[in-house]
Amino acid sequence: MKANFLMLVSALGLSTSALASDAKVPVNLPAPQDGQYVHEAPTIDDLMADESVNPELRKVILKGYDMFMNTQQFRGEYVFNDMNCKTCHMGEGRMNWSGPVWPAATTLPDFRGKNQHVNSLEERIAGCFAYSMNGTPPAYGSDDMLAMVAYHQWLAKSAPVYERNIAGRGFSHLGKKIPEDVSYEKGQAVFEANCAICHGSDGAGQKKDGEVVFPPLWGDGAYNWGAGMTRIFTAASFIKNNMPLSKPGSLTDDEAWNVAWYINSQERPQDPRYTGDAKATREQFLNFHKHTRYGTEVNGQVLGQHDNTGDKPFLKPDSLKPRTFE
Repeated sequence: MKANFLMLVSALGLSTSALASDAKVPVNLPAPQDGQYVHEAPTIDDLMADESVNPELRKVILKGYDMFMNTQQFRGEYVFNDMNCKTCHMGEGRMNWSGPVWPAATTLPDFRGKNQHVNSLEERIAGCFAYSMNGTPPAYGSDDMLAMVAYHQWLAKSAPVYERNIAGRGFSHLGKKIPEDVSYEKGQAVFEANCAICHGSDGAGQKKDGEVVFPPLWGDGAYNWGAGMTRIFTAASFIKNNMPLSKPGSLTDDEAWNVAWYINSQERPQDPRYTGDAKATREQFLNFHKHTRYGTEVNGQVLGQHDNTGDKPFLKPDSLKPRTFE
C-alpha cells in the first residue's frame, strides 16, 4: 500500500518530504479481542481460482467488484460527488478496521438506528449511495444492485450468519464519546501537518487527468451531511486506523479526534433528510446527528443551513423511505 501511495504522490508532483519523518507513535493497529470472530475475506484471485463458482456467478461478482472499486464510472447516474466505495471501505472492502463490507451480508436484515426500521442488504448499500456518494442507488432488484450484493456476499464466504462479535468491523474503535478538549484549531494543525499533502489545504482532494486520486473531505465533491463519516467518532476511528495512507495508526488518539472534529466542521452537500431548517433536522434525527456538528454553530455560521445539494440535482432519493410492519 505504501508503494502505491508513493507512486500516486509522485504522479501528482507532490513533495514526499512529509513522509520522511518518523511516525509520532509506533504504527500499531488494534488486535482482535478475546472471543471475537476474525474473518479473512477472499480475494478476486481466490474467486478466479475457485472452480466451484459458476461462471455466470463469477461474472456478476466481478461486475460488483468493478462497481465497488470504480464507482465514479456511474458519475451523474448513481454518484454525484468524487467518492468511490473503496474510498471509505479500503482494501477492496476486505480490510479489517477499515469498514469491511462483508459483515453487512451476514448481519442483515436487522434493525438500523439511523432510519429506525429493519434494513436489507440492498437497503444498506442504497444508503451508502444516498449519503456517502451523495447520489441515488441502483434500483432494488436491478442487475447493478444484484452485482453489488453478490460482491458483498462473496467477501462473506464461510463467515457465520448473525455473528456480532466481529473483529475489525466498522469505525468505532475509539468509542463514541468525543473528548472534551477537542478543538477546531488543534484539528486544523493536525490536518495541515498530515492530511493537506493529499487532500489539499482546501479539503477538495486531488485529481490526475480528471480521475480522483485522493478524495475530497469537504465541499461539493465530498460525502453529504447524512453520511456516516460526518459522525466525529466514525471519522476519528477511520483516521486513526487508516490514515495517513503511508503510515496508518501513526497518529495519536488525540490527533485523530481533533482532525475528525476539524474536517467535520466544514460545509458539504445537504443531508437528504433536510426539512428546510438544519437545527430542526438535527433534532428530528438526533439519534444520528448527536454525533455530528450538523445544525450547530461554527465560526458564526450554522452548519448545514443551506440548500446546496452539490452536483446532485435533487435532495432526497426515492429509496430513502420509511418501512413499518403492523
